Amino acid sequence: MNRDFRKLGETVNELFARGSIGNHILKNRYIVGPMTRVSSEEDGTPNERVRQYYERFAKGGFAAVITEGVYPDTKHSQAYRYQGGLATEKHASAWAPIVEGVKSHGALMIAQLMHGGAQTQGNHYTDVTVAPSEFSPPADKVEVYYGSGAFPTAKELSKQEIEEVKQGFVQSAKLASQAGFSGVELHGANGYLLDEFLSEVSNKRTDEYGGSVENRVRLLVELIEEVREAVGTEMMLGIRISQLKATNGSYVWPGGESDARIIFSALGKTSADYIHISDIDAAAPGFGEGTKTMAQAAKQYANKPIITCGDLGDPEKAARVLQQGEADYIAVARQALANPDTPNRVKEGKPLGNFDGKAVMTPQAYVKDFELEY
Repeated sequence: MNRDFRKLGETVNELFARGSIGNHILKNRYIVGPMTRVSSEEDGTPNERVRQYYERFAKGGFAAVITEGVYPDTKHSQAYRYQGGLATEKHASAWAPIVEGVKSHGALMIAQLMHGGAQTQGNHYTDVTVAPSEFSPPADKVEVYYGSGAFPTAKELSKQEIEEVKQGFVQSAKLASQAGFSGVELHGANGYLLDEFLSEVSNKRTDEYGGSVENRVRLLVELIEEVREAVGTEMMLGIRISQLKATNGSYVWPGGESDARIIFSALGKTSADYIHISDIDAAAPGFGEGTKTMAQAAKQYANKPIITCGDLGDPEKAARVLQQGEADYIAVARQALANPDTPNRVKEGKPLGNFDGKAVMTPQAYVKDFELEY
């Protein structure tokens, strides 16, 4: 990008206003978005490389850091080889010093809990994949994530297995609290299991979890309340939502804004503290020409704090999204990889460096051999 932001002045001030989500204060509006890094040990235990990776963002001035999607149980939830887990006491103990390191620099740390569902590419515990209904994702596995070939057909979850999935998330949230995380985010986006329940393509169920949009959002609503009951009100609780899938980037909700109204209204009635929107371009219409952005729809129908993510590396564009009331917080991913000190650079009017291909395009945690300026 290499733009000089010294002349932007008050334009970007919105990015540095303090804010609050639930019972937590955020020092600015910059958040690190979740990015799969496949850099933990084979059994999901995060290591020193993972610690350094996350701490650099906190040193760089971000108000909060959301982890890569971490798997919540030792059954079917792991999606990638070397993916971090938060399913065992060993995992929680390993995350604790990482969380403490992030928090020591004034940043909050949020654990994103993710069940891979049918999009699972590698699981340390089983070769079986599960989904709301029998389903095979429409694209091949990705080699840089240690996968190859077509996805197998995932088996349909029974009602009892759905309850077990929920309990896995609940137990993982408790472990997150034990490890010192400030909050947990349920990954209901990008085609993973919770999002598979939302989609009519992957959810062909005929019980209370399938059929209408109201039924397909039911699992997410129930899970939010069960996690909230388990962790109380001290922990921040959010959910990530998208239309696009990791294996189908062009997917849109067939009912457009009507579906958005149903989904976000249902989530708005829960005890979630925030909704995190993932889109290709957070500032673009979400449901066709002339329509609201995804974040605007979430803001209107859910009436909760909104984090939005998608092509917001340009601080001027990001600030405009906040100024227009479309969202409350900005999450950046590629920009954070390229410039882990993005907030500090923007605040000081220093240019942002160009994307480093190795940092941005490979899914491993990347730590350059230099110290941040701040």
